[in-house]
Amino acid sequence: MVHDANANFDTTPLLVTLTADERDMLARQCRFRRFSGGEHIIDGQTENRDVYFVIEGTVRVINYSLSGREVTLDDIPAGGYFGELAALDGGPRSAFVMAQGGEAVTAAMPYDVFLDLLSRKPLIGLEIMRRLARMIRQATDRIMDLSTLGANNRVHAELLRQALGSQNDGRTAAITPIPLHADIASRVSTTRETVARVLNDLARSGIVERKKNSLLIRNIPRLAMLVEDVRGN
Repeated sequence: MVHDANANFDTTPLLVTLTADERDMLARQCRFRRFSGGEHIIDGQTENRDVYFVIEGTVRVINYSLSGREVTLDDIPAGGYFGELAALDGGPRSAFVMAQGGEAVTAAMPYDVFLDLLSRKPLIGLEIMRRLARMIRQATDRIMDLSTLGANNRVHAELLRQALGSQNDGRTAAITPIPLHADIASRVSTTRETVARVLNDLARSGIVERKKNSLLIRNIPRLAMLVEDVRGN
């Protein structure tokens, strides 16, 4: 882990309403560190209350079941942030966060600096509340899927979620990079074998096609129908 003195908040959307001088002042109060892929940035149940901003790379938010199975909750790219729950309520960390893929650079902002920022900048506070609202909606959807969908349909729902985030024309989408079977399985609480079987079935049906560098969703409406028929929408 190496201190990165040249890192700053110039590409952090949450802080875009601040002046360059204000962002520089915040950066001077943070600890910038570089993490290698797979290295833990924070651990669940620890008492650290800092808020972390992703300056470079991508980090993954995960948790573990009682049996030790890894469950992926979110991937946060450069420009995003995490750790605000502990800063706001003073409770322990609710998940683990690790650098994903290659290296990641984060800026750890002390919780008192973060809370002071929210008190002085209501637009930033409003954006934090909007993000928390999105997290609650996503958690609700995830709970419903885990409660009502079988493993095959949960894989369909995850592929649909990723497709809608990278769609081209409303009908097709190229998911890049190709999602690993283990990553999908971790997100929907199933096995890699199940994911492989579902993808093979979808390929035979002409709904997905594996390309060199991406997974092509050839028919988003058909994929959506597979999910909606089971959900009863």
